[in-house]
Amino acid sequence: MGTRWQATFLTAPEFNPSALRVALQAAVDEVDGQMSTWKPDSDLMRLNDAPVHERTAVPGRLREVLALGLEVGRASGGAFDIGMGDAVAAWGFGPTEARVERIRTALAAPRRPAHEVLTLEEGGVIKRAPITLDLNGIAKGYGVDRLAEVLVSFGIRDALVGIDGEMRAMGLRSDGEGWRIAVEAPDPAARAPHSILMLQDAAVATSGDYRHWIEIQGHRLSHTMDPSRGAPLAAGPASVTVLARRCVEADAWATALMVLGAERGRVLAEAMGLNALFLFCDRGSEGLSTLGIGDLFSSVDPPSDRMNRVASESAGPGHRTAARPN
Repeated sequence: MGTRWQATFLTAPEFNPSALRVALQAAVDEVDGQMSTWKPDSDLMRLNDAPVHERTAVPGRLREVLALGLEVGRASGGAFDIGMGDAVAAWGFGPTEARVERIRTALAAPRRPAHEVLTLEEGGVIKRAPITLDLNGIAKGYGVDRLAEVLVSFGIRDALVGIDGEMRAMGLRSDGEGWRIAVEAPDPAARAPHSILMLQDAAVATSGDYRHWIEIQGHRLSHTMDPSRGAPLAAGPASVTVLARRCVEADAWATALMVLGAERGRVLAEAMGLNALFLFCDRGSEGLSTLGIGDLFSSVDPPSDRMNRVASESAGPGHRTAARPN
């Protein structure tokens, strides 16, 4: 996936982590091998190359992620679309650099959302129309969940796992507190926390415009694609952070809300019962504003000298979260 994974966990002093390390690496390698757009021989790229209207066999984990991607695509009205692979590559966010002719093709291409084009069958997929799939908005979250599953298989219940900022907390730290995770301020020149989350049995993912971007003709363009245009999102939040039970869901919904923006995103997030934090930044000034949705984030204010702790019990039994403005 072009990044690193990490796992922090609590075990007995005599525990030897060697076998666990191998299993964790194998888990993320499996996700990468099935879902990468950077590996020409991945199962996803094989599906992209498959003829239209023919059934293509896919492994179970890839099918699982495709199914969730289509589900979030339908629920978001196409704001989250796993069928944007041609645009992602054309604008230079894949293995190749941006190319003007491919950008023009992506902009002019007639588009149908993936949930209208793909048919999932037991063990296979049928493309009803030409489409290029890209799972970069969901596969890392799934990889995080796989790391968590491996830890559980080794009898580990208290841990924090992550891939490139997508995180999942299990149980508690050794001091009995939740796992502390920073929501980053949307500043491309620095890494500073906007808020601190304390998570127990929860996952968090952030989609933003300030870490992965390219510059074309003096304009900075984010990696988040607008499915309605076949181009990078022109105007949207600086970042959206979503809390969910599973990281794969947080990952996909963060992207969907990023595309929808403040008003449409707020309406959908409230309807779906999501905990989401929108950050807005005027790049020409130091202004930063927030929009919090859900019991956790609704009380998060912009950074200040106050250190008010906001706790939430809304996510269900055994789920404890807290946000603290930093």
